[in-house]
Amino acid sequence: MTPVGTAPGLADRILGGWLGRIAGNMLGKPVEQGEVWTRDRIDRYLRKAAALPLTDYLPEPAGDEDGPDLRPEWRSCVRGRIHGSCRDDDVDYAILGLDLLETHGFGFTTEQVGDLWLQRLPYLQTFTAERAAYRNLANGLKPPLTATYDNPYQEWVGALIRADIYGWTSPGAPRRAASLARRDAVLSHTGNGVYGAMFAAALIAAAFTAPTVRSALDTALLVIPASSRLARTVRRVVSLHETRLTWEDTLATITEETAGLGWIHTIPNAAVLTAGLLYGDGDFTRTITLTVRGGLDTDSNGATAGSVAGVLTGAEAIPPQWKDPLEDTVRSAVFGFDGARIGELADRTARLARAAQAA
Repeated sequence: MTPVGTAPGLADRILGGWLGRIAGNMLGKPVEQGEVWTRDRIDRYLRKAAALPLTDYLPEPAGDEDGPDLRPEWRSCVRGRIHGSCRDDDVDYAILGLDLLETHGFGFTTEQVGDLWLQRLPYLQTFTAERAAYRNLANGLKPPLTATYDNPYQEWVGALIRADIYGWTSPGAPRRAASLARRDAVLSHTGNGVYGAMFAAALIAAAFTAPTVRSALDTALLVIPASSRLARTVRRVVSLHETRLTWEDTLATITEETAGLGWIHTIPNAAVLTAGLLYGDGDFTRTITLTVRGGLDTDSNGATAGSVAGVLTGAEAIPPQWKDPLEDTVRSAVFGFDGARIGELADRTARLARAAQAA
């Protein structure tokens, strides 16, 4: 953790959040297929490439690969081949959220979130609950029906990955961050899907001022119902960590307890995220690599873990192997933002955060 008296400033923490989100997303993207790329298979791949412990982006396949295929985008997401970020929805939604707040302010409505999707986001770059909600919007439905009509993905992880911008613009104000994230999330999600977004936004907001990762997690738990399955699962991971169980055994236990939910559901992914944060213990590299090695929705979990860790450490403290290959450039499907500078996005976010603090 950063020593008292040398803590990074607001702008550096927000830039750290952006860089961390993009780097964590890139790290997990090649193995994003949770039913195929299990924890064991990911580590087997890394051992074959002599890349354990993992301290950089994933390596290229070592020799003749007889295991499952990496995602098609892997060639621009592995170490030595990265020149700016890959396009991905985990980053698109952070950009779209920034555009939302700049366009409509912090008083935005759920309907305005939907309108912006239709204006700025291509339909084929949405997935699961977001695609169902997009289709419902195009067919004239209004929230909350956009989340519930013909949408079997209501508790999947999509709303959680949209929450970062509300944490970055609510530094030290987790309840405010959760309220903003909820207003966005109900466009496409219900129940634990919405709670996941609230939890993530509060966690990132708390990371600006929390003395430890555990403190940020405890604060974030306060914004969701204590009886929800999400809260119970996060507390379960915390309790297993407290017993000094290994990271591997903690995830094995949680995998058994969340069996049947699927690899894109909010609950098991929140468990992988929580374990990565706790066992990473404030170290940026350890946090994102453990989180991605945890499997399931690897790029989404890596992105959120990177966002939290980047806020905790600040951009200056993120090791160069993670940020230098990004070349301060982000690819995006959001209309008008492809090729944007990461530093500029962070500056715009910081202006919103300062405006919120002054209000």
